[in-house]
Amino acid sequence: MSTEVLTPSVPDTPLRRLGTAGVFLLTLAAVVLVAAVHVTQGTSAVGALDLLALPFGGSDEAARVLLASRLPRLLAGVCVGVALGVAGALLQAIARNAMASPDTLAVSAGAYLAVVAGSVAGLALPVPVSGVLALIGGLAAAALVLALSSGGRTGTTRLILAGSATALALSSLTNLLMILFEQETTGLFAWGSGSLVQTDLVAVTQLGPVIAVALVAAVLAGPRLDILGLGDDTATVLGVNVPRLRLWLTMLAVLLAAAAVTIAGPIGFVGLCAPVIVRLLPRSIPGLHRSRTMLPLAGLVGVLVVLGSDIALRAVLGAQAGVEVPPGVVTTVFGAAVMIWLARRYRDAGPTRRPPEARTGASRSRGAFLAVVATGVVLLVGALVLGLLGGDRWLLTGDVVNWLQGRSGRALTFVLDQRWPRVAAAALAGVALAVAGAAVQAVCRNPLAEPGVLGVTAGAGVGAITLLTVVPMAGIWTMSAAAGAGALIAFTVVYGLSWRGGLSSDRLVLIGVGVQYACTSIIVLIIVLSDPWNTAKALTWLSGSTYGRVPAQLIPVALALVVTVPLLAWLRRDLDLLSLDEDTPRVLGVPLEPVRLTALACAVLLTSTAVSAVGVVGFVGLVAPHAARALVGAHHNRVLPVAALLGALLVSLADTLGRTVIAPAQVPAGLVTALIGTPYFVYLLWRARPDST
Repeated sequence: MSTEVLTPSVPDTPLRRLGTAGVFLLTLAAVVLVAAVHVTQGTSAVGALDLLALPFGGSDEAARVLLASRLPRLLAGVCVGVALGVAGALLQAIARNAMASPDTLAVSAGAYLAVVAGSVAGLALPVPVSGVLALIGGLAAAALVLALSSGGRTGTTRLILAGSATALALSSLTNLLMILFEQETTGLFAWGSGSLVQTDLVAVTQLGPVIAVALVAAVLAGPRLDILGLGDDTATVLGVNVPRLRLWLTMLAVLLAAAAVTIAGPIGFVGLCAPVIVRLLPRSIPGLHRSRTMLPLAGLVGVLVVLGSDIALRAVLGAQAGVEVPPGVVTTVFGAAVMIWLARRYRDAGPTRRPPEARTGASRSRGAFLAVVATGVVLLVGALVLGLLGGDRWLLTGDVVNWLQGRSGRALTFVLDQRWPRVAAAALAGVALAVAGAAVQAVCRNPLAEPGVLGVTAGAGVGAITLLTVVPMAGIWTMSAAAGAGALIAFTVVYGLSWRGGLSSDRLVLIGVGVQYACTSIIVLIIVLSDPWNTAKALTWLSGSTYGRVPAQLIPVALALVVTVPLLAWLRRDLDLLSLDEDTPRVLGVPLEPVRLTALACAVLLTSTAVSAVGVVGFVGLVAPHAARALVGAHHNRVLPVAALLGALLVSLADTLGRTVIAPAQVPAGLVTALIGTPYFVYLLWRARPDST
């Protein structure tokens, strides 16, 4: 009797029959086909037949258009696609995290800030030196994010939150420079989303060889990268110097991303999409997923993503859109969809969810709580008075007293009549954002979450910016309704996509960040299409500003507070239980989903009205509730009032500081809160590292 060894059968798919070489040739053929279509598009009348006639003595006009415009754009897309695809594949392999990319690690944001800072300084630098600036900025950002997220290996949520916070801080600095130095940075707003428009071949010819050398170096390091994927301990046993290899590969990835930014600006999420698309290919193909094959294939897929997005953009919006609208808008929306798909597949339960302060938030005595509240009230009153006094013209407290009594002069009355709505708007928006943040953190059981990372703030921004574009003279209530509708749609999308037989808080955060990126790209698209040369006003609004506030604009946010704060206070005990885990509320009879949905709906209403009042202000919903828990413990009957006081105090001081530090010019309050909140966020992530708990 003979025995037969049974082996699992592998499906004989067409791709498997092709093999690795066949997949490469097929991908390369697709790149050639897409490039051929790409080169036929443009604003001139030169078409495909004119270009085909060039080898046989075609017109000089067709040759000029090809060499001066279309060929540089095509080659820029090829270089950028290869660089970002390979960079993303390297970063994902180093971090062993499918969501690592030049965007989620803030590499592109750091490189963009460095380039903008060079423009502000008036430096007419050659391409290689600009590339060095971008490299330095990208390296600094990547080093910070990887340090905060322990190399990205401890959890996707930690990596995304660290990268989002760092990118927001760097973007805030970039926006600040573009607002203060509008003339020096003209055109950089659209370029900040990635633009393939090239006036010559200088950037491509100088950085193309750098990208090629980096690709070769990455491929040569492929076998060691495969060993690294087995784990640090195994790689060390097999003779790999893990820290040195990780350092050099990270520098190689950042070099590629910096080169891409130097050529075309930060084209978003190509580095996330390309490696993910390659990994979707069947694993039954021998050797396809090894690094030596994966890296160049990711580069080719990156070219397909970049050129395909550019083709789709001009096919849908017209040839002129290829000049005005950055293709990075399309790639970012596509990348956000990929990120959401990944978030629905992966579930993270890393230590980011419960930082030390959240776990050990001891309850304070009633006397200590009252002392904190009294101190907060005194500080807030002082901040409000300071807001009335400060500005491009400093006043005295006696002036305010006379104004309150109706005994001030015409000039003084005019100044204070302009200031008090701004001061009140800042305070009310701070309260709304802080209370919304406390509700979101309770639902997500993640003290590092806020309404912004759930896409609510960006969704409200889409609604408001759309209305400003279509109806520039829209009224206050219409603006609030538009912002509320945008926030509600974004929240519905996030909540619906996060639900898979239950609501995972980590999935909610990751999908929310993806929706936030998508909404931000839509905002850029609306601004660029409507008025590409007047971005200062939109930037100011998107950065959160109280400029030009009138009393009527305070009514929606005040009404939202009147409705939601008592409701959340009534749910305070349910929120306490909800912030513990999934099982405790159910055991104690808490209707989990209705409470969760009510709390998030309150957060949406508060955030949307705050956005309609002062624009987009970040980090208040993160900093204020967390600081409140650190001061008075984790019970929401104490967290909610203290967070409200701290939120009002933070936004009021940020607004006053922004109005006075460079008067008569002004810094939007949202930029100030982002610059204040980011270090605190970094501190929280650092404290929450696994080796510190």
